[in-house]
Amino acid sequence: MGTQWGRCLQAEKDDDKMINVDELFIKHYSHPSCAPFKNICRLQKEEAFALAHDLSVKNPESPYLARFSVDNFDSYYSRRLEVDKLLYSSFISLGGKPKEKHLIFFVLHHSATLEEWVGKWDVVGKLKLADIPSKFISFTLDDSMVSFKQNNKLTMYTKETLFHILYEYNTIEDFLVEITKNHYCIEAQLWNDDYCAL
Repeated sequence: MGTQWGRCLQAEKDDDKMINVDELFIKHYSHPSCAPFKNICRLQKEEAFALAHDLSVKNPESPYLARFSVDNFDSYYSRRLEVDKLLYSSFISLGGKPKEKHLIFFVLHHSATLEEWVGKWDVVGKLKLADIPSKFISFTLDDSMVSFKQNNKLTMYTKETLFHILYEYNTIEDFLVEITKNHYCIEAQLWNDDYCAL
């Protein structure tokens, strides 16, 4: 189950209340200049660098797209490839059956910190978690790349593990309040593009 969840399992359980997992969803945010449901690592290296340069030039004031600048993208691209590879192998080791080599990123329900940071970004995808088979989705605490950079490791959770933890709470908001004391989001990694259809 993993120790990073910390106090999550210490929550008191009210037997008369339980999170309805059929109501859970994942949300995808997209910068207005970016095409939704994309992962830049799916491009050939030359194409990736060209796209990054174009986005950086067109959005010089964007803190998010600063990763695509001439000074930053080379290191970002290398780290992104490394983390994507680690996520892929970790997911397979947990029984996942990824259809794609490079995932599409979502957030479980929402993240107040992320929404404050991205401002008026478009929410272009809101998918019911119940509609996505366990073999196509995984979860990590926080942004997986930031987490890996800080801890030099990643702890991945399956859909079943997530549900087991959620059952300890009365509402999803109770869970998110507890989690966001130490983490700004639950990142969801979707491994099958078929579910990205709007």
